[in-house]
Amino acid sequence: MKFDIHSVVRPHILNLAPYSSARDEYTGKEGVFLDANENPIGSATPENWNRYPDPYQFAIKEKLAPIKGCRPTQIFLGNGSDEPIDLIIRLTCEPKVDNIIILPPTYGMYEVSASVNNVAIQKIPLKSDYQLNIDAILEAINSKTKLIFICSPNNPTGNLINREAILQIIENFQQGIVIIDEAYNDFSDEPSFIPSLDEYPNVMVLQTFSKAWGLASLRLGMAFAQEELITLLNKIKYPYNINGLTQKLLIENIDNTDFVKKSVATLNENRAQLEKELSELPNVEHIYPSDANFLLVRFKEAKAVFDYLIKNKTIVRDRSKVILCDNCLRISVGTKDENSILMGYLRSYEA
Repeated sequence: MKFDIHSVVRPHILNLAPYSSARDEYTGKEGVFLDANENPIGSATPENWNRYPDPYQFAIKEKLAPIKGCRPTQIFLGNGSDEPIDLIIRLTCEPKVDNIIILPPTYGMYEVSASVNNVAIQKIPLKSDYQLNIDAILEAINSKTKLIFICSPNNPTGNLINREAILQIIENFQQGIVIIDEAYNDFSDEPSFIPSLDEYPNVMVLQTFSKAWGLASLRLGMAFAQEELITLLNKIKYPYNINGLTQKLLIENIDNTDFVKKSVATLNENRAQLEKELSELPNVEHIYPSDANFLLVRFKEAKAVFDYLIKNKTIVRDRSKVILCDNCLRISVGTKDENSILMGYLRSYEA
């Protein structure tokens, strides 16, 4: 594959001298630290938080790499997946000049981040079966297209995007980077693209600790890519973007992959039961196949159902105004008790 990262990155960033923090100059753990203007007395808490955290989260990456099937140097950790989404746009796209391609209906932050950075957006809707319109995507690519965002399993539709279709986009878009958002990959049987990064240097994969890992409150997202791209992301991120408490809690949780497997198995089982019960409701018109921890459901009068559920303090997501999601609600899979409460209100609903 003929891909040159230098041709994709904004030229001034290639020559940018990054901020050098105190922890860049000395990475040891022992010594008398008088270099970062911290409070040497400690913190007013049982555990001291007076020292700046590791700016590159090496301990986490060493543990994470074998779990994900990559090298530690291929990992970037961000404040949720939203941080690498924003950074990859800033890294590659000249404001008012370059553009990105998104494939609605899809995750909303791709568009928001591009708009914040004043980068043009080309929207190529998915087909009616929520798969890629390959011809339209390839036709939309122009000399100023830097990024293509593909979410699989897709949010809010829940379906996997055909792998061969994604590969076709990767192979035909070597002037920029294909970002594959795998936030919900743990709930599917589809293999990740992470082990293929050496084969496809124009790919960046996004994953998160917020879903299957049950750590949404920590706000820790992952990006995986070729080493040079990771180095460039580290070059432009804020120096201490992942706080010390988050790093500590992640280290304590990262070895518990059995919890992740059990959570996924339980939620997938709950999803199947919820889908069965929803299909028996007279006001449900269609339930879309899902490889995620949610279901996209088309109701006869989705807004009225949504308002009724809100009135009863049962919160789902109204996606009715999203393209190709008319009269659809996105329902996260809950515990058995939560799903039972939801179904109780839906059965008692009268349009």
